Amino acid sequence: MVLTIGALGLLAGFAGACSSGSAPSNTASPNRAANTANAGTSNTAPAKTDDEAPAVVKAALPDAQSFTTQHKDVPTDAMAEIEKDTGAKVPDTDHHSYLAFSTAGGKRTQIGAATVVKAGGKDIVIIYENKAGSPAIKDVRAEGVSPDFLKQFTGKGHDDIFSVGNDIKVAGGVDDATAKAIALAVRIDSLTMQALYGAAHAH
Repeated sequence: MVLTIGALGLLAGFAGACSSGSAPSNTASPNRAANTANAGTSNTAPAKTDDEAPAVVKAALPDAQSFTTQHKDVPTDAMAEIEKDTGAKVPDTDHHSYLAFSTAGGKRTQIGAATVVKAGGKDIVIIYENKAGSPAIKDVRAEGVSPDFLKQFTGKGHDDIFSVGNDIKVAGGVDDATAKAIALAVRIDSLTMQALYGAAHAH
C-alpha cells in the first residue's frame, strides 16, 4: 500500500529542515506546537539523509528511495504531561522520526513519515498524516500482529484514549496483555508527536 502524504502540514517543517541541512527549533510544550519552519536555538541533532531508517520502516514505506532521520528532544514539560495522561514513562527523551522520499520523475517528494515504538517484544511502525494541523495515525504495522487489531488505530490522534476494551478491541488473536502494551506505546507516541509537531490548541 502506498502511503502518499500530499502537502502534509505537520511535516512541512521536517522537509524544510531536510533541504536546509539543519534541524528545526524545538520549543514545543503539550499545548504549544514547535514551529518547525522557523530558525532559532536548536536542541536537536541535525537531520540526516542516510541509511539510519530501520528495516521495518523501509518495509512499511516500500516506494521510498531515501529516508531522512529526524532526532528531536522531548521537552521536560511535555514529558511530564504525557506521563500524567498515560500513567507510563516516555521511553526516551530523544524522539526519532523517519521521513520517506521518492525521486520518481526526477523530483524528490516526501511520501511518508513514520516512527517506531517497542511493545510486547515487537517493533511497531506508526505512519502519520496531518489532520487539521495535528498528527493522526495513517497506519500501524507490526510483524506477527494481526492487521485486524492494528487497523483500529487508523485515524486516531492525541485526543483519543486508545483504551483496550473501549475504543480498541482485542482482535485477531492478539492477547490482552500484548494489546494493552501496543495501545499504550502507540498512545504515548501519538501524544509525543502532538507535543513536538502538532498545532497549538486550548485543550
